[in-house]
Amino acid sequence: MNELSSSSRRTFIKSSAATAGVFALGATHALADSQGVHTGVDETLRVGLIGCGGRGTGAAIDALAADPNAKLVAIGDTFVDRAEQCLGDLKGNKDFADRIAVDEEHVFSGFDNYKQVIDTCDVVILTTPPHFRPLHLEYAVEKGKHVFVEKPVAVDAPGVRSVIESCRKAKEKGLSIVSGLCWRYDLGVRETMRRILEEKAIGDIVAIESSYNTNTLWHRGDKPDWSRMEYQLRNWLYFTWLSGDHIMEQAVHSLDKTAWLLGDIQPESAMAMGGRQQRTDPKYGHIYDHFTVFYKYPTGQHVYFTCRQQDGTSTHVDELVLGTKGQAEVLRNKIDPQEGKTWRYRGEKPSMYRVEHEHFFKSIRDGEPINNGHYMCNSTMIGLMGRMSAYSGKTLTWDECFNSEVRLGPEKYEFGDLPEPLVAIPGKGGTV
Repeated sequence: MNELSSSSRRTFIKSSAATAGVFALGATHALADSQGVHTGVDETLRVGLIGCGGRGTGAAIDALAADPNAKLVAIGDTFVDRAEQCLGDLKGNKDFADRIAVDEEHVFSGFDNYKQVIDTCDVVILTTPPHFRPLHLEYAVEKGKHVFVEKPVAVDAPGVRSVIESCRKAKEKGLSIVSGLCWRYDLGVRETMRRILEEKAIGDIVAIESSYNTNTLWHRGDKPDWSRMEYQLRNWLYFTWLSGDHIMEQAVHSLDKTAWLLGDIQPESAMAMGGRQQRTDPKYGHIYDHFTVFYKYPTGQHVYFTCRQQDGTSTHVDELVLGTKGQAEVLRNKIDPQEGKTWRYRGEKPSMYRVEHEHFFKSIRDGEPINNGHYMCNSTMIGLMGRMSAYSGKTLTWDECFNSEVRLGPEKYEFGDLPEPLVAIPGKGGTV
């Protein structure tokens, strides 16, 4: 039985959440000093990058910065032009150019590029569109590779269940799995969380108001020679089978912080609504541009969540945590108790992206693997619950969503005609 199914799932969640909490709230001040700290292991770690967009390029730079004996030896992307552009950008970085050891034979493209990259390296960075994450992680773990996994880890429940199984196998093999849910590695956020959760600075948490309200993102246009598969892949943000919709692809960061605050347990149910008001042009595929979700937890706590991607609107990204003895704003690193002075974090603020890679590589060098599998799967599922509830117009339970057999995307990956899904209309069937 899967670890997150029925009674065994709940047992797993309790034990895993406790472990995740210890790591997430561990010593914060030592993190900035972890770079370059090894324990007698100084051989080169060969790094491979799969997914050559902006996030992938940035992750590769962070990996090289985190470990002076790491070298990038292979890169892959579905499209060779994206891989070549990424490689050019990396070689142009004067700080790490001498450790970009990627020759022409190790620039891979096509749908199977991930196998060729993984077969070449020791450490893999997965930054493709989220749809491919379960498949790529499964192969990497099978081949015994340490993996940095961008968020979210899947776009549907079968994908989440696959990632859970891969993370279980990684733990058995002693492999590190580090998540791209980067706020877990931000020093200011960690200290804020420690004070809320350990010191009870605002008493018991009653409810959380969470938002990821921002503007629109990129669109790469269209070309007459692109098949519909290529068009969707190049504009993957706008197709649920590739991105999970923006409630998962982007706003999962906020949902992950709410999950962290509540002990990384699963919500009991979600009631959501959403739609398209601004991005109605067919070029934006079929995703929504706004969501509102009410999450109910078995502890009696509630999360009130909004996210939108609309230009010309007010932006706000943070969690307002309401407690019995005060309130806190997580990203502002601010705590306002009912009694006493307001607290603000004033410590060091290194790049959280860099810190997570420093932890990742140090865990490999020290032989003390990190496994972020529980919370990255749990937070992905929370986003999936919100999307499924909004698309269907129904209040859905965790079990209904987690046990769904709906798999998004084509059965075969090949260029050619690929029908575009219709925009989901609540109440008209479907819970994808």
